[in-house]
Amino acid sequence: MAWTDDRVATLTKLWADGLSASQIAKQLGGVTRNAVIGKVHRLGLSGRAKPSNPKRKTVTTAKSTKPQIKTTRAPSAPRTPRIVAAAAPPAPPPLDAKPMANGEFATILTITDHMCKWPIGDPGKSDFRFCGRKTDPEEPYCVPHSQVAYQPSRRRGSSQKAIGPNPTSRKRLM
Repeated sequence: MAWTDDRVATLTKLWADGLSASQIAKQLGGVTRNAVIGKVHRLGLSGRAKPSNPKRKTVTTAKSTKPQIKTTRAPSAPRTPRIVAAAAPPAPPPLDAKPMANGEFATILTITDHMCKWPIGDPGKSDFRFCGRKTDPEEPYCVPHSQVAYQPSRRRGSSQKAIGPNPTSRKRLM
């Protein structure tokens, strides 16, 4: 299934309207809930519509002279999307692949331990390659690709953002 511009526009509208990923998947057809969640994440649509503000009704009972407050939702309150601040500044654009000494690009058959293993292109196509730049020992990526791959982590419940990557929290993917 390909994400056409029309399907992405529909997804964006339904997400802003507050529909769940399952509901959106059913309306789009031919796509799973997880595919919708993945596309929402890649598009950066993390903001969700806020639920309507509940209306409060004051109810008195025969036993009590003290008024009790009962909360109910407004039946058709409009939903507005909330704006979520970006977690980190945008990463620099990935580098193009660097040719090896023989003029060829690094492939799965020619890549070595000290070459950047950042994939470039579509793995299903013949022009797929790896970055191939020199890496530090024990690192799978060159410095620019490491900055893209390793994002700073945030503590739960904290509104402050971590500054810079934490080298001790890196996990090797390979």
